Amino acid sequence: MAKNSELLFASELDQAVRYIERTRNYYLGLGYETPYIWAHYADVPFALLQKPLNQSTLGLVTTAVPFDASKGLQGPGAPYNAAAKFYDPYIRSIDEEVDLRIAHVGIDRRNANMQDSNCWFPLAAAKRALAKARIQSLSKHFYGLPTNRSQRHTLEIDAPLILSKMREDLVDVAVLIPNCPICHQSQSLLARYLEAAGIPTVIMGAAKDIVEYCGVPRLLFSDLPLGNAAALPNNSQSQDSNFELALRLLEGAPSARTTVQSPLVWSADPTWKLDYSNLERLSTEEIARLRDEAERARITARDIRVKSVGA
Repeated sequence: MAKNSELLFASELDQAVRYIERTRNYYLGLGYETPYIWAHYADVPFALLQKPLNQSTLGLVTTAVPFDASKGLQGPGAPYNAAAKFYDPYIRSIDEEVDLRIAHVGIDRRNANMQDSNCWFPLAAAKRALAKARIQSLSKHFYGLPTNRSQRHTLEIDAPLILSKMREDLVDVAVLIPNCPICHQSQSLLARYLEAAGIPTVIMGAAKDIVEYCGVPRLLFSDLPLGNAAALPNNSQSQDSNFELALRLLEGAPSARTTVQSPLVWSADPTWKLDYSNLERLSTEEIARLRDEAERARITARDIRVKSVGA
């Protein structure tokens, strides 16, 4: 009988990160006593394509935010920047030059690329799919979904606004790209809402457990760092291949809760998966610093939210 070392098993780390467990332990370790309760549904709405993709208008939904230089560091290597958060859905023309950033959410800052926006927003890949006639048209706008811990607010305020904008743009199908853990939940809630309204969706995500726990129709899971779910950095082939997989999932998913895993590999060494929100890899001093940072970010985000509501 062959020894285990001869069976060519993959590393134990070569599996999807359990972000629900990781973030729960992280915030408990920082001193927050009440764990966050993640959205979880038994039933999942599922809308079939009403016409082929080459006769359909596709809309893109992102949790990234247009760059605003007045809101502090948001480029490569930027720390978590709560000042750059947004709390109201937005729309932007797909034809204008928009610089989208992800420093306002909890991405994997040790590993994710924060420079190449194609890693988190596949507009260029979508335009190339359009040029190949894989879709009939792109919606004239793309849509920004706030990263909101309030599931009720996402479902009762943000999702209806996004749907109304999509209706105006005659969107037939939608591709949703989240970044941080809460982004994955917000996009999952939106996917469920759009499907119930008859718009087929696919999520291009990196936090498999959060999306599947919530329950969505279609998930293209890319085992890449949070913030880079759309593609590998500076790699147009990966952009196109992953977007094509998302389109095929829209076309071919047989039922709700269909997950397809992208073949993209971040690194032959999977130890990068140990970095995100892992207190076991941090010193006591680092944990104290992160606790202070989390409190400052919470207060900043609260103040922005209050101003947004009062505006």
